[in-house]
Amino acid sequence: MSNLQQLDKTYVANTYARFPVEITHGKGSEVYDTNGKRYIDMGSGIGVTGFGIADDIWQKAVCDQLSKVQHMSNLYYTEPCAKLAELLCLRTGYKKVFFSNSGAEANECAIKVARKYIADRKGEEYNTIITLKNSFHGRTITTLAATGQDVFHKSFKPLTPGFVHAPAGELDAIKELTKQYKVAAIMIECVQGEGGVVSLDPDYVKDLAAFAKENDILLICDEVQTGNGRTGKLYGYMHYGITPDIVSTAKGLGGGLPLGATLLSEKVQYTLGYGDHGSTFGGNPVCCAGALSILERMDDHFLSEVEEKSRYIFRELQAAPGIESVSGLGLMIGIQTKAPAKEVLLKCMEKGVLCLTAKTKLRLLPALNIPMEVLQEAINVIKTVCAEMEETIC
Repeated sequence: MSNLQQLDKTYVANTYARFPVEITHGKGSEVYDTNGKRYIDMGSGIGVTGFGIADDIWQKAVCDQLSKVQHMSNLYYTEPCAKLAELLCLRTGYKKVFFSNSGAEANECAIKVARKYIADRKGEEYNTIITLKNSFHGRTITTLAATGQDVFHKSFKPLTPGFVHAPAGELDAIKELTKQYKVAAIMIECVQGEGGVVSLDPDYVKDLAAFAKENDILLICDEVQTGNGRTGKLYGYMHYGITPDIVSTAKGLGGGLPLGATLLSEKVQYTLGYGDHGSTFGGNPVCCAGALSILERMDDHFLSEVEEKSRYIFRELQAAPGIESVSGLGLMIGIQTKAPAKEVLLKCMEKGVLCLTAKTKLRLLPALNIPMEVLQEAINVIKTVCAEMEETIC
Protein backbone atom coordinates (compact mmCIF):
# COMPACT_ATOMS: atom_id res chain seq x y z
CA MET A 1 0.00 0.00 0.00
CA SER A 2 1.40 3.40 -0.98
CA ASN A 3 1.83 6.29 1.43
CA LEU A 4 -1.09 8.11 -0.18
CA GLN A 5 -3.42 5.14 0.17
CA GLN A 6 -2.37 4.68 3.80
CA LEU A 7 -2.94 8.37 4.49
CA ASP A 8 -6.39 8.16 2.91
CA LYS A 9 -7.35 5.06 4.89
CA THR A 10 -6.15 6.67 8.11
CA TYR A 11 -7.91 10.01 7.81
CA VAL A 12 -10.74 9.81 5.26
CA ALA A 13 -14.09 8.36 6.39
CA ASN A 14 -14.50 4.75 5.28
CA THR A 15 -17.34 5.38 2.84
CA TYR A 16 -15.61 4.47 -0.42
CA ALA A 17 -14.24 1.12 -1.57
CA ARG A 18 -11.50 2.69 -3.66
CA PHE A 19 -9.56 0.82 -6.31
CA PRO A 20 -5.78 0.75 -5.76
CA VAL A 21 -5.20 3.32 -8.49
CA GLU A 22 -3.84 6.82 -7.84
CA ILE A 23 -4.80 9.18 -10.66
CA THR A 24 -2.38 12.09 -10.96
CA HIS A 25 -3.34 13.91 -14.15
CA GLY A 26 -5.07 13.62 -17.48
CA LYS A 27 -6.43 15.32 -20.55
CA GLY A 28 -9.75 14.74 -22.23
CA SER A 29 -10.74 11.08 -21.85
CA GLU A 30 -7.26 9.86 -20.91
CA VAL A 31 -5.88 9.83 -17.36
CA TYR A 32 -2.63 8.59 -15.85
CA ASP A 33 -1.64 7.02 -12.53
CA THR A 34 1.51 7.39 -10.41
CA ASN A 35 3.24 4.72 -12.50
CA GLY A 36 2.54 6.57 -15.72
CA LYS A 37 -0.02 4.00 -16.85
CA ARG A 38 -2.63 5.39 -19.24
CA TYR A 39 -6.33 4.72 -18.80
CA ILE A 40 -9.32 5.59 -20.96
CA ASP A 41 -11.90 7.13 -18.64
CA MET A 42 -15.32 5.67 -19.43
CA GLY A 43 -16.89 6.95 -16.21
CA SER A 44 -16.19 10.72 -16.31
CA GLY A 45 -16.39 11.00 -12.53
CA ILE A 46 -19.83 9.30 -12.59
CA GLY A 47 -21.15 11.50 -15.37
CA VAL A 48 -19.57 14.77 -14.22
CA THR A 49 -16.72 15.72 -16.56
CA GLY A 50 -18.83 15.90 -19.70
CA PHE A 51 -16.05 17.57 -21.67
CA GLY A 52 -13.32 15.44 -20.16
CA ILE A 53 -10.38 16.24 -17.91
CA ALA A 54 -8.78 19.71 -18.01
CA ASP A 55 -10.91 20.90 -20.93
CA ASP A 56 -9.26 24.07 -22.25
CA ILE A 57 -12.41 26.19 -22.65
CA TRP A 58 -13.83 25.17 -19.26
CA GLN A 59 -10.45 25.71 -17.62
CA LYS A 60 -10.12 29.22 -19.02
CA ALA A 61 -13.64 30.19 -17.94
CA VAL A 62 -12.99 28.93 -14.40
CA CYS A 63 -9.54 30.55 -14.10
CA ASP A 64 -10.74 33.87 -15.52
CA GLN A 65 -13.52 33.98 -12.91
CA LEU A 66 -11.12 32.95 -10.13
CA SER A 67 -9.03 36.01 -10.90
CA LYS A 68 -12.10 38.25 -10.42
CA VAL A 69 -14.05 36.89 -7.43
CA GLN A 70 -14.25 33.27 -6.28
CA HIS A 71 -17.31 33.64 -4.03
CA MET A 72 -19.88 36.15 -2.89
CA SER A 73 -22.85 35.82 -0.62
CA ASN A 74 -26.21 35.49 -2.35
CA LEU A 75 -27.04 38.85 -0.79
CA TYR A 76 -25.32 40.30 -3.86
CA TYR A 77 -25.51 39.82 -7.63
CA THR A 78 -22.83 38.04 -9.66
CA GLU A 79 -22.81 37.86 -13.45
CA PRO A 80 -22.12 34.12 -13.99
CA CYS A 81 -25.06 33.12 -11.78
CA ALA A 82 -27.54 35.36 -13.59
CA LYS A 83 -26.25 34.42 -17.05
CA LEU A 84 -26.36 30.70 -16.32
CA ALA A 85 -29.94 30.98 -15.05
CA GLU A 86 -30.86 32.86 -18.22
CA LEU A 87 -29.23 30.26 -20.47
CA LEU A 88 -30.92 27.35 -18.67
CA CYS A 89 -34.32 29.02 -19.00
CA LEU A 90 -33.82 29.95 -22.65
CA ARG A 91 -32.71 26.42 -23.54
CA THR A 92 -35.58 24.70 -21.70
CA GLY A 93 -38.52 27.11 -21.46
CA TYR A 94 -38.46 27.07 -17.66
CA LYS A 95 -38.91 30.37 -15.84
CA LYS A 96 -36.76 30.34 -12.70
CA VAL A 97 -33.70 28.47 -11.42
CA PHE A 98 -32.51 27.76 -7.88
CA PHE A 99 -28.81 26.89 -7.64
CA SER A 100 -27.33 24.52 -5.08
CA ASN A 101 -24.25 22.30 -4.79
CA SER A 102 -25.36 18.77 -5.64
CA GLY A 103 -28.06 16.54 -7.06
CA ALA A 104 -29.40 15.68 -3.62
CA GLU A 105 -29.78 19.37 -2.82
CA ALA A 106 -31.45 20.03 -6.17
CA ASN A 107 -33.94 17.28 -5.34
CA GLU A 108 -34.47 18.67 -1.83
CA CYS A 109 -35.40 22.00 -3.41
CA ALA A 110 -37.76 20.28 -5.85
CA ILE A 111 -39.49 18.50 -2.96
CA LYS A 112 -39.84 21.73 -0.96
CA VAL A 113 -41.29 23.57 -3.95
CA ALA A 114 -43.78 20.78 -4.65
CA ARG A 115 -44.97 20.58 -1.06
CA LYS A 116 -45.33 24.34 -0.65
CA TYR A 117 -47.10 24.79 -3.98
CA ILE A 118 -49.68 22.10 -3.26
CA ALA A 119 -50.05 23.10 0.41
CA ASP A 120 -50.90 26.64 -0.67
CA ARG A 121 -53.54 25.28 -3.07
CA LYS A 122 -54.99 22.26 -1.27
CA GLY A 123 -53.74 22.27 2.30
CA GLU A 124 -50.67 21.05 4.17
CA GLU A 125 -52.01 17.49 4.41
CA TYR A 126 -51.26 17.10 0.67
CA ASN A 127 -47.60 16.33 1.21
CA THR A 128 -46.94 12.81 -0.07
CA ILE A 129 -44.42 12.36 -2.89
CA ILE A 130 -44.69 9.24 -5.06
CA THR A 131 -41.40 7.93 -6.47
CA LEU A 132 -40.58 4.74 -8.33
CA LYS A 133 -39.09 1.53 -7.02
CA ASN A 134 -35.49 1.08 -8.14
CA SER A 135 -35.01 4.86 -8.18
CA PHE A 136 -32.15 6.84 -6.65
CA HIS A 137 -32.53 10.48 -5.61
CA GLY A 138 -29.68 11.18 -3.19
CA ARG A 139 -28.11 10.39 0.18
CA THR A 140 -29.59 12.98 2.52
CA ILE A 141 -32.21 11.65 4.92
CA THR A 142 -34.99 13.13 2.79
CA THR A 143 -33.66 12.04 -0.59
CA LEU A 144 -32.94 8.59 0.85
CA ALA A 145 -36.62 8.45 1.77
CA ALA A 146 -37.42 9.39 -1.83
CA THR A 147 -35.11 6.66 -3.15
CA GLY A 148 -37.06 3.51 -3.96
CA GLN A 149 -34.40 1.00 -2.94
CA ASP A 150 -34.46 -0.58 0.51
CA VAL A 151 -30.73 -1.31 0.41
CA PHE A 152 -30.01 2.40 0.84
CA HIS A 153 -32.44 2.76 3.76
CA LYS A 154 -30.78 0.23 6.03
CA SER A 155 -29.26 1.71 9.21
CA PHE A 156 -30.65 5.22 8.65
CA LYS A 157 -34.25 4.94 9.79
CA PRO A 158 -36.42 6.76 10.63
CA LEU A 159 -36.32 8.47 7.28
CA THR A 160 -38.24 11.62 6.43
CA PRO A 161 -41.94 10.69 6.19
CA GLY A 162 -44.13 11.45 3.23
CA PHE A 163 -42.72 9.20 0.51
CA VAL A 164 -44.27 6.11 -1.09
CA HIS A 165 -42.96 4.03 -3.98
CA ALA A 166 -44.66 2.45 -6.99
CA PRO A 167 -43.25 -0.14 -9.39
CA ALA A 168 -41.86 1.50 -12.53
CA GLY A 169 -44.09 1.03 -15.55
CA GLU A 170 -47.28 0.37 -13.58
CA LEU A 171 -49.54 3.41 -13.82
CA ASP A 172 -52.36 1.62 -12.02
CA ALA A 173 -50.11 1.32 -8.95
CA ILE A 174 -49.63 5.09 -8.94
CA LYS A 175 -53.35 5.67 -9.35
CA GLU A 176 -53.98 3.43 -6.37
CA LEU A 177 -51.50 5.34 -4.22
CA THR A 178 -53.25 8.62 -5.07
CA LYS A 179 -56.42 7.12 -3.59
CA GLN A 180 -54.64 6.12 -0.39
CA TYR A 181 -52.55 9.27 0.15
CA LYS A 182 -52.92 13.00 -0.34
CA VAL A 183 -50.31 13.42 -3.05
CA ALA A 184 -48.36 16.57 -3.86
CA ALA A 185 -46.07 15.26 -6.59
CA ILE A 186 -44.67 12.32 -8.52
CA MET A 187 -40.90 12.22 -9.00
CA ILE A 188 -39.23 10.08 -11.67
CA GLU A 189 -35.93 9.49 -13.45
CA CYS A 190 -36.48 8.89 -17.16
CA VAL A 191 -33.48 6.56 -16.98
CA GLN A 192 -32.90 4.90 -13.61
CA GLY A 193 -29.13 5.20 -13.47
CA GLU A 194 -28.14 3.74 -10.10
CA GLY A 195 -30.98 1.28 -10.53
CA GLY A 196 -29.22 -0.42 -13.43
CA VAL A 197 -29.45 2.09 -16.32
CA VAL A 198 -33.08 1.23 -17.04
CA SER A 199 -35.04 3.52 -19.39
CA LEU A 200 -38.71 4.08 -18.63
CA ASP A 201 -41.21 3.14 -21.33
CA PRO A 202 -42.19 6.24 -23.37
CA ASP A 203 -45.92 5.47 -23.34
CA TYR A 204 -45.83 4.98 -19.57
CA VAL A 205 -44.10 8.32 -19.05
CA LYS A 206 -46.58 10.17 -21.29
CA ASP A 207 -49.57 8.55 -19.56
CA LEU A 208 -48.06 9.33 -16.17
CA ALA A 209 -47.55 12.99 -17.10
CA ALA A 210 -51.13 13.24 -18.38
CA PHE A 211 -52.50 11.62 -15.21
CA ALA A 212 -50.54 14.02 -13.00
CA LYS A 213 -51.79 17.04 -14.93
CA GLU A 214 -55.42 15.87 -14.84
CA ASN A 215 -55.24 15.42 -11.06
CA ASP A 216 -53.35 18.62 -10.20
CA ILE A 217 -50.31 16.63 -9.09
CA LEU A 218 -46.88 18.06 -9.86
CA LEU A 219 -44.43 16.06 -11.96
CA ILE A 220 -40.75 16.26 -11.00
CA CYS A 221 -38.03 14.89 -13.27
CA ASP A 222 -34.75 14.04 -11.56
CA GLU A 223 -32.17 14.85 -14.26
CA VAL A 224 -29.13 14.69 -11.99
CA GLN A 225 -27.49 12.00 -14.12
CA THR A 226 -29.55 12.17 -17.32
CA GLY A 227 -29.22 15.92 -17.77
CA ASN A 228 -26.79 18.23 -19.54
CA GLY A 229 -26.44 16.28 -22.77
CA ARG A 230 -25.87 12.85 -21.25
CA THR A 231 -28.73 11.14 -23.12
CA GLY A 232 -28.24 12.93 -26.45
CA LYS A 233 -30.83 15.58 -25.59
CA LEU A 234 -30.11 18.53 -23.34
CA TYR A 235 -32.34 16.86 -20.72
CA GLY A 236 -33.64 13.33 -20.68
CA TYR A 237 -37.34 14.24 -20.46
CA MET A 238 -37.02 15.77 -23.94
CA HIS A 239 -36.95 12.24 -25.40
CA TYR A 240 -40.43 11.64 -23.99
CA GLY A 241 -42.45 14.60 -25.25
CA ILE A 242 -43.37 15.81 -21.77
CA THR A 243 -42.80 19.02 -19.82
CA PRO A 244 -42.33 18.35 -16.09
CA ASP A 245 -43.34 21.03 -13.59
CA ILE A 246 -39.94 20.85 -11.89
CA VAL A 247 -36.58 19.55 -13.13
CA SER A 248 -33.55 18.89 -10.92
CA THR A 249 -30.04 18.50 -12.27
CA ALA A 250 -26.37 18.50 -11.22
CA LYS A 251 -23.39 16.22 -12.07
CA GLY A 252 -22.42 17.26 -15.62
CA LEU A 253 -23.69 20.83 -15.21
CA GLY A 254 -20.55 22.19 -13.54
CA GLY A 255 -18.08 20.28 -15.69
CA GLY A 256 -16.23 19.04 -12.60
CA LEU A 257 -17.16 21.66 -10.01
CA PRO A 258 -20.04 21.13 -7.56
CA LEU A 259 -23.24 22.67 -8.90
CA GLY A 260 -26.88 21.69 -8.74
CA ALA A 261 -29.91 23.42 -10.23
CA THR A 262 -33.66 23.17 -9.82
CA LEU A 263 -35.66 24.44 -12.81
CA LEU A 264 -39.11 25.82 -12.07
CA SER A 265 -41.92 25.98 -14.63
CA GLU A 266 -44.32 28.87 -15.05
CA LYS A 267 -46.78 27.11 -12.73
CA VAL A 268 -44.43 27.01 -9.73
CA GLN A 269 -41.98 29.84 -10.51
CA TYR A 270 -43.19 32.06 -7.65
CA THR A 271 -43.72 29.34 -5.03
CA LEU A 272 -40.56 30.19 -3.11
CA GLY A 273 -40.33 33.62 -1.54
CA TYR A 274 -37.65 35.44 0.42
CA GLY A 275 -36.24 33.18 3.12
CA ASP A 276 -38.08 30.04 2.00
CA HIS A 277 -34.87 28.42 0.78
CA GLY A 278 -31.19 29.20 0.46
CA SER A 279 -27.67 27.92 -0.14
CA THR A 280 -24.37 29.47 0.94
CA PHE A 281 -22.46 28.15 -2.06
CA GLY A 282 -25.38 27.85 -4.50
CA GLY A 283 -24.74 29.89 -7.63
CA ASN A 284 -21.04 30.22 -6.84
CA PRO A 285 -19.57 32.42 -9.60
CA VAL A 286 -16.67 30.07 -10.39
CA CYS A 287 -18.94 27.03 -10.69
CA CYS A 288 -21.43 28.99 -12.79
CA ALA A 289 -18.70 30.30 -15.08
CA GLY A 290 -17.59 26.72 -15.69
CA ALA A 291 -21.17 25.63 -16.32
CA LEU A 292 -21.72 28.41 -18.85
CA SER A 293 -18.72 27.17 -20.84
CA ILE A 294 -20.30 23.70 -20.85
CA LEU A 295 -23.88 24.56 -21.80
CA GLU A 296 -22.90 27.10 -24.44
CA ARG A 297 -21.26 24.30 -26.46
CA MET A 298 -24.16 21.84 -26.23
CA ASP A 299 -25.84 22.77 -29.49
CA ASP A 300 -27.84 20.46 -31.76
CA HIS A 301 -24.74 19.40 -33.69
CA PHE A 302 -22.90 18.42 -30.52
CA LEU A 303 -25.89 16.49 -29.17
CA SER A 304 -26.29 14.66 -32.49
CA GLU A 305 -22.68 13.48 -32.12
CA VAL A 306 -23.52 12.13 -28.66
CA GLU A 307 -26.36 10.12 -30.19
CA GLU A 308 -24.07 8.90 -33.00
CA LYS A 309 -21.53 7.61 -30.45
CA SER A 310 -24.36 5.96 -28.56
CA ARG A 311 -25.54 4.12 -31.68
CA TYR A 312 -21.98 2.94 -32.28
CA ILE A 313 -21.72 1.49 -28.77
CA PHE A 314 -25.07 -0.29 -29.05
CA ARG A 315 -24.15 -1.75 -32.45
CA GLU A 316 -20.80 -3.01 -31.20
CA LEU A 317 -21.95 -4.48 -27.90
CA GLN A 318 -25.41 -5.89 -28.55
CA ALA A 319 -25.13 -9.64 -29.00
CA ALA A 320 -21.32 -9.52 -28.69
CA PRO A 321 -19.74 -12.57 -27.01
CA GLY A 322 -20.05 -12.40 -23.23
CA ILE A 323 -22.76 -9.72 -23.32
CA GLU A 324 -26.43 -10.44 -22.70
CA SER A 325 -27.99 -7.02 -23.26
CA VAL A 326 -27.34 -3.28 -23.51
CA SER A 327 -29.62 -0.60 -22.04
CA GLY A 328 -29.78 3.16 -21.58
CA LEU A 329 -29.91 6.34 -23.64
CA GLY A 330 -27.18 8.40 -25.26
CA LEU A 331 -23.88 7.97 -23.44
CA MET A 332 -25.56 6.60 -20.32
CA ILE A 333 -25.22 2.88 -20.96
CA GLY A 334 -25.68 -0.31 -18.96
CA ILE A 335 -24.18 -3.62 -20.11
CA GLN A 336 -25.48 -6.90 -18.72
CA THR A 337 -22.42 -9.12 -18.91
CA LYS A 338 -22.40 -12.90 -18.59
CA ALA A 339 -19.50 -12.72 -16.15
CA PRO A 340 -20.02 -10.71 -12.92
CA ALA A 341 -19.84 -7.01 -13.76
CA LYS A 342 -17.36 -6.21 -11.00
CA GLU A 343 -14.96 -8.83 -12.32
CA VAL A 344 -15.33 -7.45 -15.83
CA LEU A 345 -14.60 -3.97 -14.48
CA LEU A 346 -11.36 -5.15 -12.85
CA LYS A 347 -10.20 -6.86 -16.05
CA CYS A 348 -10.95 -3.74 -18.07
CA MET A 349 -8.99 -1.69 -15.56
CA GLU A 350 -6.01 -4.02 -15.98
CA LYS A 351 -6.19 -3.36 -19.72
CA GLY A 352 -6.39 0.42 -19.24
CA VAL A 353 -10.13 1.16 -19.36
CA LEU A 354 -11.97 2.61 -16.37
CA CYS A 355 -15.65 1.64 -16.15
CA LEU A 356 -18.41 1.76 -13.53
CA THR A 357 -21.09 -0.63 -12.34
CA ALA A 358 -24.79 -0.26 -11.58
CA LYS A 359 -26.56 -3.18 -9.91
CA THR A 360 -25.48 -6.25 -11.95
CA LYS A 361 -24.38 -4.24 -14.98
CA LEU A 362 -21.22 -2.66 -16.27
CA ARG A 363 -21.98 1.05 -16.65
CA LEU A 364 -20.48 3.49 -19.14
CA LEU A 365 -20.65 7.28 -18.73
CA PRO A 366 -17.82 8.55 -20.94
CA ALA A 367 -17.13 12.20 -21.63
CA LEU A 368 -19.63 13.44 -24.18
CA ASN A 369 -16.84 14.68 -26.45
CA ILE A 370 -14.72 11.53 -26.26
CA PRO A 371 -12.90 11.22 -29.62
CA MET A 372 -14.28 8.39 -31.73
CA GLU A 373 -10.90 6.67 -32.02
CA VAL A 374 -10.51 6.66 -28.22
CA LEU A 375 -14.06 5.39 -27.79
CA GLN A 376 -13.41 2.60 -30.31
CA GLU A 377 -10.27 1.59 -28.43
CA ALA A 378 -12.19 1.39 -25.15
CA ILE A 379 -15.11 -0.56 -26.64
CA ASN A 380 -12.71 -3.05 -28.21
CA VAL A 381 -11.16 -3.66 -24.78
CA ILE A 382 -14.58 -4.19 -23.22
CA LYS A 383 -15.58 -6.61 -26.00
CA THR A 384 -12.33 -8.54 -25.64
CA VAL A 385 -12.66 -8.82 -21.86
CA CYS A 386 -16.30 -9.94 -22.05
CA ALA A 387 -15.48 -12.57 -24.69
CA GLU A 388 -12.48 -13.90 -22.77
CA MET A 389 -14.43 -14.11 -19.52
CA GLU A 390 -17.30 -15.94 -21.21
CA GLU A 391 -14.80 -18.61 -22.30
CA THR A 392 -13.62 -19.08 -18.70
CA ILE A 393 -17.22 -19.46 -17.56
CA CYS A 394 -17.86 -22.13 -20.19
